[in-house]
Amino acid sequence: MTLEYIIRPYCPNDREAIFRIAGDTAYFGEPIEAYMEDRRLFTDAFYTFYTDYEPEHARVAVAEDQVVGFLVGCTDPHRYRGVMGLEILPKVGARLWRGYYQIGPKTRRYLWEVFKAFIKGELPGADETLYPAHFHINIASQWRGFGIGKTLIVTYLQQLIESGVPGVYLQTTSQNKTACHLYESMGFRLLGSKRTQMWRWLIQEDIENRCYGRRL
Repeated sequence: MTLEYIIRPYCPNDREAIFRIAGDTAYFGEPIEAYMEDRRLFTDAFYTFYTDYEPEHARVAVAEDQVVGFLVGCTDPHRYRGVMGLEILPKVGARLWRGYYQIGPKTRRYLWEVFKAFIKGELPGADETLYPAHFHINIASQWRGFGIGKTLIVTYLQQLIESGVPGVYLQTTSQNKTACHLYESMGFRLLGSKRTQMWRWLIQEDIENRCYGRRL
């Protein structure tokens, strides 16, 4: 079966759809509520930069008059860290202090596991002099298998090439088998992998955190 869809630049009206799809797919393609009570904490902290501060590198896939997938990216890691540290995370922290987010045992456990993984060096990254750009891509579950992800990535890579960006990377896990196969088929190579136990409280096996990169 084929699907008619278009890829177009992000516009502010797409923000709610991007946050919804991000929350619906954050747990290895399934809803984030498996490990976090309030998805707003995740989307506000993780995606606000891309929609509010660097929307020019965001693209959405539209089918049947609705956003069914998206890709968001960044080409300046120094600006990314600056905005996150000085603007986004302080705002999220203030909301957290005021009780805006629902925080429960799942969220606390997840944040603790991420902290431990960071301390143990289980989160591989890329050499940002060679791979300054990065991206995140998510497709709503019922719209997978139609080539939307590949088209979104091709569109983003062309934009990076035209801008003279030398390389791009992404981070994922070995649990996302279909996605890993897609990246490898598109010329991304594995830059680093680290076995981690950060998901053992939810999945009874160790998983690899992976970083893929592609020179342009």
